[in-house]
Amino acid sequence: MRILAALMGLVFSLTACAQEASSEYLEGKHFVLLEQPVRTADPSKIEVAEVFAYSCPHCFDFEPMLHAWEKKQSSDVYLAQTHAMWNPQMEPLVRGYYTSVALKIKDKTHMDVFKALHLEHKQIVSAEQWADFFASYGVDKAKALSTYNSFGVTSQIKQAEARARSYKVTGTPEMVVDGKYRVSSRLAGGHAEMLKVVDFLVAKVRAERGLKAPAP
Repeated sequence: MRILAALMGLVFSLTACAQEASSEYLEGKHFVLLEQPVRTADPSKIEVAEVFAYSCPHCFDFEPMLHAWEKKQSSDVYLAQTHAMWNPQMEPLVRGYYTSVALKIKDKTHMDVFKALHLEHKQIVSAEQWADFFASYGVDKAKALSTYNSFGVTSQIKQAEARARSYKVTGTPEMVVDGKYRVSSRLAGGHAEMLKVVDFLVAKVRAERGLKAPAP
């Protein structure tokens, strides 16, 4: 009986170890370690960056999941979003996004832009169309136009292009944790799995820094 109990204990221990090992995500398989880390905006916190595009239907599907994930994060984690620009034809969408950031209305307009493009099939590809869109949120149209064409927004676009190149993203949406770990849905196995890998990497960064997770 003791031998049987010991064998059962051994089987349970091996099973537990196998389950624990399966919960680990591996570099090169589930995520990529960037050769050159990218500087984050606030080194005192753990940055989780998403590279997306308004034109991307996968980003539209992923946005509600990402928003729900963000609300659950501890105070040491922050989300930074970067709009990709694969070609010059995408500039109006990129410029519209950074205009909403500059006008401090991104939280109100972000998901609505996705809906306008993918559900209502609207065209928002000119300064006038963006100004009209932002006007529906109470923004003065002249201010929206001047912001859209401003040096500040142009600078944000150039910085976004540089970040995306440094991240070496191959599609959207993709995520980068702490400026050095890149995660894609292709490697992770789907959008939900991508967020699980991100959670694993956030915990990994905390461990690397010798920190514990603070309250949300």
